[in-house]
Amino acid sequence: MSILGTEVKRVEDPELLTTGGRFIENLGPPDALFATFVRSPMAHAEIRSIDTSATGGEPGVVAVFTADDLGLAPTPPSLGMLNQDMTRTWLATDRVRFVGDPVAVVITTTREAGVDAAELVDVEYEPLPVVVAPAEAATEQTLLFPQAGTNIAFTIPSAITDENDEAEFFAGCDVTVSLQFRNQRLAPCPLEGRAALAQWDTTSDGRDHLTQWSTTQNAHATRDTLVKALELEPDQVRVICPDVGGGFGAKNGGYPEHLITALAARRLGQPVRWHETRSESMLGLVHGRACDFTATIGGSGDGRVLAYRVHVLQDGGAYPTMGSLLPFISRTVASGPYDIAKVDFSATSVVTNTVPVGAYRGAGRPEAAAAVDRMVDRFAAEIGMDAVEVRRRNLIPPEAFPHTTPTGADMDTGEYNKAIDAVLGVVDYDGLRAEQEARRLDPSRPLLGLGWSVYVEIANPLKSSEFGSIEVRPDGSALVLTGSSAHGQGHHTAFAQVAAELTGIPFDRIEVHHGDTDEVARGGGTGGSKSLQIGGSAVFQASEALIERATQVAATLLEANPADVVLDVDSGVFHVTGTPAVSASWAEVAARATEDDSRPFLAIADFDPPGPTFPFGAHLSVVEVDRETGEVTVVRHISCDDCGVMANPMLVEGQVHGGVASGIAQALMEEFAYDDDGNPLTGNFMSYGLVSAAELPSFERVAMETPTPRNPLGAKGIGESGTIGATPAVQHAVIDALAHLGVRHIDIPVTSERVWQTINAAI
Repeated sequence: MSILGTEVKRVEDPELLTTGGRFIENLGPPDALFATFVRSPMAHAEIRSIDTSATGGEPGVVAVFTADDLGLAPTPPSLGMLNQDMTRTWLATDRVRFVGDPVAVVITTTREAGVDAAELVDVEYEPLPVVVAPAEAATEQTLLFPQAGTNIAFTIPSAITDENDEAEFFAGCDVTVSLQFRNQRLAPCPLEGRAALAQWDTTSDGRDHLTQWSTTQNAHATRDTLVKALELEPDQVRVICPDVGGGFGAKNGGYPEHLITALAARRLGQPVRWHETRSESMLGLVHGRACDFTATIGGSGDGRVLAYRVHVLQDGGAYPTMGSLLPFISRTVASGPYDIAKVDFSATSVVTNTVPVGAYRGAGRPEAAAAVDRMVDRFAAEIGMDAVEVRRRNLIPPEAFPHTTPTGADMDTGEYNKAIDAVLGVVDYDGLRAEQEARRLDPSRPLLGLGWSVYVEIANPLKSSEFGSIEVRPDGSALVLTGSSAHGQGHHTAFAQVAAELTGIPFDRIEVHHGDTDEVARGGGTGGSKSLQIGGSAVFQASEALIERATQVAATLLEANPADVVLDVDSGVFHVTGTPAVSASWAEVAARATEDDSRPFLAIADFDPPGPTFPFGAHLSVVEVDRETGEVTVVRHISCDDCGVMANPMLVEGQVHGGVASGIAQALMEEFAYDDDGNPLTGNFMSYGLVSAAELPSFERVAMETPTPRNPLGAKGIGESGTIGATPAVQHAVIDALAHLGVRHIDIPVTSERVWQTINAAI
């Protein structure tokens, strides 16, 4: 009986819900010291002096370190495509560039003492002009990095260089529509903030050795960052990733605080730990999105889109990192699921006096999907055609796959119209349109809006490989290792299902371990919706390899030709073809194998995919808009998110549920805002629009599976899909509710105030 594709309950949950998880907060030696960072209260200023003398003699203070104390030097961005003159010192030296920029670190015996002592560090600042808006940064009147001579960190040039090129690009288009719009800055807000615990010891050959526990999505990348920064060898650093309370992309990569914690522990010869507060998390954990679009779409009056041009102005924040490169990923899926003959994508990434921007729940794909779908929706309104019909006329047909887009995306499979049909199958669309018209004529009732989004994303955009292994012990139980990393997705359940499916070993006798660089040989961590499609495939291939080895051992036990021995997956035993009564169990095979060879009985695999996969979906959101207040209520949200073959539909349901909640939140309320002086206006949960169940409907999900040929599981990604589809669907629904007033666009978030202002401007 197959276990793949069934709703096996998550094995991770009982411990989390009873005894509790293994979080850094409750790990580590009792003598560990605490790190507290002194952070800049100014968005842009020169540092004239740092005086730590007042902390001397304070209770619990062990040490205070500045960049000079730790010998820190400026380092260029780790991504070579970014402007290498935009350097950063892990503790600021010459100037600070955003509110929250770490300047010094206080090491104390208690966390409370650290908070008090940090207040005593006196930093003299000379204010500099502040640049918050990306458009202002692009003028370069104020430079954040004078040595770079520019605020531009990364560019993708347009192929259109003059008016003649543009005229030729849109030649044959009866209708063109242009629009400027935004994808606002978001704070990832994981339940658990960042944390690190560093402890040094000495190896048998007398070398320094660091063990660091870290809240990270990628233990091996975190280790490599520490190795490079500390000038060590890989075997001198062990990174352990225990339970992680959410990441959403923001916990991918190294942060200054992680490095400083390790340096302080080395300097003091004592373990040091750091746990950020929620306010620190809002001002230190990378932000997401933060880009402006200028776009033009052109086509014919019968609804056919012929040309699409878009320019992205990306806010990279104070120091260029992954966020500044996100347009590179956006470009790949710029045309979405649409068959558009001509696509021109360009981008400029600039630095501003704000929190650095990084990867967050989709990382470039939600931005691209929202942009093209916003323009398709705007085009439909311009020609007076129903939004779903325009989409149908322009979607790439299933027979066109594999399909290469004008921007070079090599897409695997897609059934886009089928996804629309799946959504329409659970709603009375004509009835909703009739209800919408009736409400427009009845001023006592809220307005009704219907919003569509059809999207495609790219999962594993960097075509990463992944490690997996499976070991069968003499008692017949199994241990699966994966280079992927879990922080809430259900990896342990899904990967155990894959191994159980192939080996026949009972699901509840399979352990899954990850996140320890000493235990797991290598790994790419989690990000880009890649875990099952490459991590699960590595476990699949390792299981196949182990079965092949086990067959040889079983043949010896059964005194048979290996070619005649088969594995009965239902019973989990090996037997000679046609003679099931005489068999060898996995326990017997493993015992014999380890008896002959003292090494563990295991197989490893590194799955190297032929290319990324392209999950897709269709969302329909139904909203009510209060005429008097502008309040938006999402009354129904239906989604069909196709992630290929589902290993566990329940896990998929959970991922879609969280993703849709996140996407609706961005559409309705979430935005990290600054004033003109670079002061955060939404630096805690009292002011930041974090969504709760009260603002959300019960989501309706329609299942669909379109397998991919690019991995043995046929699986695509799912972790980011709900987010990508939900935001534009809600935005379009609100605009649709006001369309009879002549409203053609409202920027997100569509807050009550913004909608109220739009209504009053239109009537």
